[in-house]
Amino acid sequence: MSLLTISPEHQPDQGLRYAEFADISAQLQAIGVVFERWEASYQFAADADQATVLAAYAEPIARLQNQYGFRSVDVISLTAAHPDKVALRQKFLAEHTHDDFEVRFFVEGCGLFYLHVGDKVYSVLCCQGDLISVPAHTRHWFDLGAEPQLKAIRLFTTPDGWVATFTGSDIGAGYPTLDQTLAGLS
Repeated sequence: MSLLTISPEHQPDQGLRYAEFADISAQLQAIGVVFERWEASYQFAADADQATVLAAYAEPIARLQNQYGFRSVDVISLTAAHPDKVALRQKFLAEHTHDDFEVRFFVEGCGLFYLHVGDKVYSVLCCQGDLISVPAHTRHWFDLGAEPQLKAIRLFTTPDGWVATFTGSDIGAGYPTLDQTLAGLS
């Protein structure tokens, strides 16, 4: 279940929630963020390799490459057994920006993007089938959870891939984590 919460910058408990795809998409579009749903062109096994995953989504990937000039595409897979899960989580939880336009499509699992735009924070719970973009230079952070279980397609306009400029802000410490958000839904 995808979910968007829009909160005043320093009041994460005062947010407005949106759970319908059309509402989420419209709210994010207003700040220049693309939010789409994709379906694979065929079924593949959970342990499918990168080439198989990319082939299953070849048509929407090609559309985005043509539209935005993406030059590199890869698949990242993180599980609870990943040896660097704690370090990766901490790195992504630190507010940062990119010179590049960031795009993630969730093939499996879920994650929580936080977009810090103006005096608001847009917390976006993305689940399997969701695609989200983060415009260049947008302050944001991401929580993959304490026990990550996700597979995502990443698209980049530069061949360097993921390169972050950290802001030094600790704003993320005041926001609910992915685990807390999921627990609140049950």
